[in-house]
Amino acid sequence: MQMIEPRGGRWQVGRGRVIELGPHACIMGILNVTPDSFSDGGRYGGSVDAAVAAALAMREAGATIIDVGGESTRPGATPVDPAQEQARVLPVIERLAGEPDIVLSIDTYRAETARLALAAGAHIVNDVFGAQKDPAIARVAAEFEAGLCLMHTGRERTPLENVVEDQLLFLGRSLEIAREAGVPDAAIVVDPGFGFAKDGPQNLRLMARMDEIMALGRPILVGTSRKRFVRGILGREDPEPDVATAATSVFLRERGADIFRVHNVEANRDALAITDAIRMASTGSARA
Repeated sequence: MQMIEPRGGRWQVGRGRVIELGPHACIMGILNVTPDSFSDGGRYGGSVDAAVAAALAMREAGATIIDVGGESTRPGATPVDPAQEQARVLPVIERLAGEPDIVLSIDTYRAETARLALAAGAHIVNDVFGAQKDPAIARVAAEFEAGLCLMHTGRERTPLENVVEDQLLFLGRSLEIAREAGVPDAAIVVDPGFGFAKDGPQNLRLMARMDEIMALGRPILVGTSRKRFVRGILGREDPEPDVATAATSVFLRERGADIFRVHNVEANRDALAITDAIRMASTGSARA
């Protein structure tokens, strides 16, 4: 399989911060301050101290970004009201905002939660509805000059049968919304949304064709960590299939992904470091 060179470049995020993409994979650590997320629900939701300690541990392990979420997006999860979401995430973001070398992301599709999180110290808005559920979220990102991750979803809509065509259609519209709101391209990355109203075969087809998403012209963030389809490949209900997740990260890095949203930072850090070393050696050999 031919390696695809990641788009790379510089991701412009909030508060004057820039994340360099390209030679080395960028890791986004998942911090769910919820009682019901599918993998780590309840682990950090009851204590700001525990959530902050987990974030600092992920930073030490190699995460560049910490993605803080206050509402579970697992299938069948009970929605929370905005006030409850904000009560969960804002104290954690406020505490982490003073820490050096951490870029903070708020995982929300609500414009007001994004606004409050950015005001509290976050640098990035990560929207699982690609700015299409609450388009005002793009204006908030523009106002704060924040980074913006636009994720594809098949929820609350009827997707096209062809998984790549649907990616290009949906994310193309998300990019239009963001640009019309004044978000510069340098601040935008896209996410194919593995597992969001996609079955196992669709997720695998999308992985195999990941390089085609590069036609959108933006760096790619991926999140396969501990997803149901990963466990399905294994044929068992392993609650934390981190080795299998790392295998998907390696494959997606070879198909051009730049940023990896994961629970287990260490496992993916090591797997991606080996991948990048091989990729750079291969490029060097080709030039010799």
